[in-house]
Amino acid sequence: MENYTFNSFTLQLEGLTIKDAFVYPIFFFFLFSCVFILIANIGIIILVCIDKNLHQPMYLLFCNLPINDILGNFILLPRLMADILKPSSKIFIGYYECVVQAFAGHIFATTSHTVLMIMAFDRYMAICNPLRYTTIMSNKMLIKLTVSAWGVAFVFVGILLGLTIRLNRCRTLIIHPYCDNASLFKLSCESVVINNIYGLTFTVVLFTSSIGSMVLTYTKITVICLTSNSKILNSKALKTCSTHLFVYMIMLFCELLIVVLHRFPQYAFERKISAILLHIIPGSLNPIIYGFQSAEIQKFLMKVFRSRKVLSSRF
Repeated sequence: MENYTFNSFTLQLEGLTIKDAFVYPIFFFFLFSCVFILIANIGIIILVCIDKNLHQPMYLLFCNLPINDILGNFILLPRLMADILKPSSKIFIGYYECVVQAFAGHIFATTSHTVLMIMAFDRYMAICNPLRYTTIMSNKMLIKLTVSAWGVAFVFVGILLGLTIRLNRCRTLIIHPYCDNASLFKLSCESVVINNIYGLTFTVVLFTSSIGSMVLTYTKITVICLTSNSKILNSKALKTCSTHLFVYMIMLFCELLIVVLHRFPQYAFERKISAILLHIIPGSLNPIIYGFQSAEIQKFLMKVFRSRKVLSSRF
């Protein structure tokens, strides 16, 4: 009995409390979301790879988002779909699998911020320093920005989970539909002061850096647009920046909603759903928003559609 209650390698997930009538509708919603996210995001990556007109810093940096969305959702959704069909008393997960799931979830959330930050830097350089843009945003710079976006996430999340893994466990119930850092360190009966301090500091630094970079970047872009008489510049800024800002606001709203709901225990179910939708909504909307707003992607899709139409008419 001691081996089970102390440092047990088999954990129980609380899961979602769903009425029987809604189990299959929610299951198929997750299934449809999973398939759509896979097709849409892989489709965007393929478009950027095969169309030379899309070999621009903006689209090459954007490819980090669909990669992150695919990884974040496919670590989470298949497991959630399987758990929905089980009674809550029979939802178990191995400790190491739980750690991997928590690591992937936090990498997804952190990288969503860091990638959008480097994309904001790209938009700033394109609009505020157009003459130096091609020189500054070289392939070498794109690699540095991409490695920085992912590297920062891996280092900070690695420390976050490392502080949790060191703790001994005296509980086995994960009070969440999937594993995350908070639910893991709550399994311990030891002091988690260091975990709370680092986790809070990490969150504050990430949000402050993310929101601060967006405010600073878009303030400078707005000033440039207001003082410029170039309609072409203003039109370009409106198209590319509105898309980027809209994607960022969706992600930020989803994350802030979870933070707010954490303060109200009576809304536990709503918090769980919000935590899941944090993965699904951005992953589903990002390729749609960029697909509809990007003239280059629209032109490519029109070419493909027309070529297929010509081929079908011949046969």
